[in-house]
Amino acid sequence: MMEKITGRQLDELFDQFAGKKVMIIGDVMIDAYLWGKVDRISPEAPVPVVSVKRRENLLGGAANVALNIRALQAVPLLCSVIGNDVRGDEFLDLLKQDGIARDGIVRCPDRVTTTKFRIIGNNAQMLRVDEEMDTDLSAEDERLLLGVMDGLLKAGEVSVIVMQDYNKGVLTRTLIEKVLKSAAELGIPVVIDPKHKNFDAYQGVSLFKPNLKELKEGLNIDAEINSTEQIRQAVADWQSKQSIETMMVTLSEAGLFIRDTAEGQVKEFLLPAHLRKIADVSGAGDTVISVASLCKALKLSAYLTAALSNIAGGLVCEYVGVVPVNRDRLLNEARLLLTLE
Repeated sequence: MMEKITGRQLDELFDQFAGKKVMIIGDVMIDAYLWGKVDRISPEAPVPVVSVKRRENLLGGAANVALNIRALQAVPLLCSVIGNDVRGDEFLDLLKQDGIARDGIVRCPDRVTTTKFRIIGNNAQMLRVDEEMDTDLSAEDERLLLGVMDGLLKAGEVSVIVMQDYNKGVLTRTLIEKVLKSAAELGIPVVIDPKHKNFDAYQGVSLFKPNLKELKEGLNIDAEINSTEQIRQAVADWQSKQSIETMMVTLSEAGLFIRDTAEGQVKEFLLPAHLRKIADVSGAGDTVISVASLCKALKLSAYLTAALSNIAGGLVCEYVGVVPVNRDRLLNEARLLLTLE
């Protein structure tokens, strides 16, 4: 059953996002863009020639989650490992420009700072080039990262922990286990955006949010999953096995499915995607997990968590490139779609 709230309640909810401390742990990167115009094909090969008009570097990966958290007026505590390289310097400059603290960032001379170069011609992505490494952190880097995270946890009240995995090696199995143990001891909810590797490492978390592809890969399902009942059954089985309170599966143009078992009651919702002009889906998952994490911090219902996350994920798809959600647009759309008035 759909829930409706008043506009005043919605305003109060968004006001409560402000100031919440959100620890974000995971793989960070630079999203580098070369924007240009295409008006001819190369004589050297049958490929378009992009005449570059401007360049742009943006925070990506788990750092994009931090941008979304900040856009919602909460406080991101970003924890990750980057290289001791030129791209690492650029990454730290971007953090400073965007007003995000670098206290949780560890620099490692043996790693490169992940950078995704996207070449955009006539407002469409033509090519992506990745510069990265995906090996697990060394024991020493793992120790250093856990140390700075422990310091941040002790420094002030953290409302929720987000673990954002891009399979670049920051979220090792050992690190995951230690973070979950610390969170349990401190009573902090943990929300997860997983990848295939370490999919089964997350026991007893508050919210687990794969997309449909990640769900199939994580559960080693070869057959097509193309019905709500198949999704529901796969989610229910995994939720029970892993003792996960809430599972939310993003379904691209089909919307979002959520199954919640809080307080011993099972609640399930399939929310359709809202009709939009989709320009680029890059970064939508980061936005969804950001909104969902703040909803978990406020102990909102499963339906409102899913509904707000669904709206937010759709909004950022209207823009070319990775962008954080616009708080005012999200609030206005939520008023239109979710309130009684």
